[in-house]
Amino acid sequence: MEKLHIEGSAKTPSVNFDGQVGILEMRGRSIPENSIEFFQPLMDWIEAYGAEPTEETRVDMKLEYFNTSSSKCILDLFKRLEKINNGESQVLINWFYETDDEDMQEAGEDYAAIVDLKFEIQEIDEI
Repeated sequence: MEKLHIEGSAKTPSVNFDGQVGILEMRGRSIPENSIEFFQPLMDWIEAYGAEPTEETRVDMKLEYFNTSSSKCILDLFKRLEKINNGESQVLINWFYETDDEDMQEAGEDYAAIVDLKFEIQEIDEI
Protein backbone atom coordinates (compact mmCIF):
# COMPACT_ATOMS: atom_id res chain seq x y z
CA MET A 1 0.00 0.00 0.00
CA GLU A 2 1.37 3.38 -0.97
CA LYS A 3 2.06 5.96 1.68
CA LEU A 4 -0.03 9.10 1.83
CA HIS A 5 1.96 12.25 2.48
CA ILE A 6 0.51 15.74 2.44
CA GLU A 7 2.73 18.66 3.34
CA GLY A 8 1.21 20.87 6.02
CA SER A 9 0.43 24.56 5.55
CA ALA A 10 -0.82 27.41 7.71
CA LYS A 11 -4.36 26.08 7.24
CA THR A 12 -3.90 22.33 6.81
CA PRO A 13 -2.14 19.68 8.87
CA SER A 14 0.70 17.55 7.61
CA VAL A 15 -0.43 14.00 6.95
CA ASN A 16 1.78 10.92 6.98
CA PHE A 17 -0.08 7.63 6.56
CA ASP A 18 2.13 4.55 6.21
CA GLY A 19 0.14 1.39 5.57
CA GLN A 20 3.23 -0.84 5.58
CA VAL A 21 3.87 -0.23 9.29
CA GLY A 22 0.34 0.84 10.29
CA ILE A 23 1.20 4.33 11.52
CA LEU A 24 -1.03 7.25 10.60
CA GLU A 25 -0.10 10.76 11.73
CA MET A 26 -1.74 14.16 11.46
CA ARG A 27 0.04 17.21 12.85
CA GLY A 28 -0.64 20.94 12.90
CA ARG A 29 -3.70 23.11 12.31
CA SER A 30 -6.82 22.09 10.42
CA ILE A 31 -8.74 25.11 9.16
CA PRO A 32 -8.96 24.44 5.41
CA GLU A 33 -11.24 26.43 3.14
CA ASN A 34 -13.05 23.19 2.27
CA SER A 35 -12.64 20.47 4.90
CA ILE A 36 -14.43 17.81 2.89
CA GLU A 37 -12.14 18.38 -0.08
CA PHE A 38 -9.04 18.22 2.13
CA PHE A 39 -10.13 15.10 4.06
CA GLN A 40 -11.49 13.09 1.09
CA PRO A 41 -8.08 11.64 0.07
CA LEU A 42 -7.54 10.61 3.71
CA MET A 43 -10.93 8.87 3.81
CA ASP A 44 -10.22 7.13 0.50
CA TRP A 45 -6.80 5.99 1.75
CA ILE A 46 -8.30 4.56 4.95
CA GLU A 47 -10.97 2.73 2.96
CA ALA A 48 -8.26 1.11 0.81
CA TYR A 49 -6.08 0.40 3.86
CA GLY A 50 -9.03 -1.28 5.57
CA ALA A 51 -8.95 -4.07 2.98
CA GLU A 52 -5.58 -5.24 4.32
CA PRO A 53 -4.69 -3.43 7.55
CA THR A 54 -1.70 -4.29 9.66
CA GLU A 55 -2.27 -6.23 12.89
CA GLU A 56 -1.95 -2.98 14.85
CA THR A 57 -2.74 0.49 13.56
CA ARG A 58 -1.49 3.49 15.51
CA VAL A 59 -3.00 6.90 14.81
CA ASP A 60 -1.05 9.87 16.20
CA MET A 61 -3.21 13.01 16.28
CA LYS A 62 -1.09 16.06 17.07
CA LEU A 63 -3.40 18.92 16.27
CA GLU A 64 -2.96 22.33 17.81
CA TYR A 65 -6.31 23.59 16.51
CA PHE A 66 -9.17 22.54 14.22
CA ASN A 67 -12.37 24.23 13.13
CA THR A 68 -15.92 22.89 13.32
CA SER A 69 -16.00 21.48 9.81
CA SER A 70 -12.69 19.70 10.43
CA SER A 71 -14.07 18.20 13.65
CA LYS A 72 -16.84 16.49 11.67
CA CYS A 73 -14.33 15.16 9.15
CA ILE A 74 -12.08 13.88 11.95
CA LEU A 75 -15.07 12.05 13.42
CA ASP A 76 -15.80 10.53 10.00
CA LEU A 77 -12.16 9.44 9.78
CA PHE A 78 -12.42 7.76 13.21
CA LYS A 79 -15.65 6.04 12.17
CA ARG A 80 -13.86 4.53 9.18
CA LEU A 81 -11.11 3.35 11.51
CA GLU A 82 -13.76 1.68 13.71
CA LYS A 83 -14.53 -0.66 10.81
CA ILE A 84 -10.88 -1.77 10.77
CA ASN A 85 -10.81 -2.28 14.55
CA ASN A 86 -11.87 -5.92 14.88
CA GLY A 87 -10.50 -9.22 16.13
CA GLU A 88 -7.78 -9.34 13.49
CA SER A 89 -6.67 -5.72 13.64
CA GLN A 90 -6.47 -3.30 16.57
CA VAL A 91 -6.57 0.50 16.23
CA LEU A 92 -5.08 2.81 18.84
CA ILE A 93 -5.62 6.58 18.74
CA ASN A 94 -2.90 8.64 20.44
CA TRP A 95 -4.48 12.06 20.99
CA PHE A 96 -1.81 14.58 21.90
CA TYR A 97 -2.55 18.02 23.30
CA GLU A 98 -0.27 20.79 24.48
CA THR A 99 0.11 21.52 28.18
CA ASP A 100 -2.75 23.74 29.41
CA ASP A 101 -4.79 23.32 26.20
CA GLU A 102 -7.98 22.14 27.86
CA ASP A 103 -10.01 22.54 24.66
CA MET A 104 -7.89 20.01 22.78
CA GLN A 105 -7.85 17.68 25.77
CA GLU A 106 -11.66 17.82 25.94
CA ALA A 107 -11.92 17.28 22.18
CA GLY A 108 -9.93 14.06 22.55
CA GLU A 109 -12.13 12.96 25.44
CA ASP A 110 -15.24 13.72 23.39
CA TYR A 111 -14.03 11.63 20.45
CA ALA A 112 -13.08 8.81 22.82
CA ALA A 113 -16.65 8.82 24.17
CA ILE A 114 -18.22 8.78 20.69
CA VAL A 115 -16.23 6.11 18.85
CA ASP A 116 -15.40 2.56 19.83
CA LEU A 117 -11.62 2.84 19.59
CA LYS A 118 -8.88 2.69 22.19
CA PHE A 119 -7.76 6.23 23.01
CA GLU A 120 -4.62 7.37 24.80
CA ILE A 121 -4.94 11.06 25.64
CA GLN A 122 -1.48 12.47 26.26
CA GLU A 123 -0.21 15.86 27.34
CA ILE A 124 2.98 17.07 25.66
CA ASP A 125 4.97 20.29 25.89
CA GLU A 126 4.67 21.29 22.25
CA ILE A 127 3.06 19.97 19.09
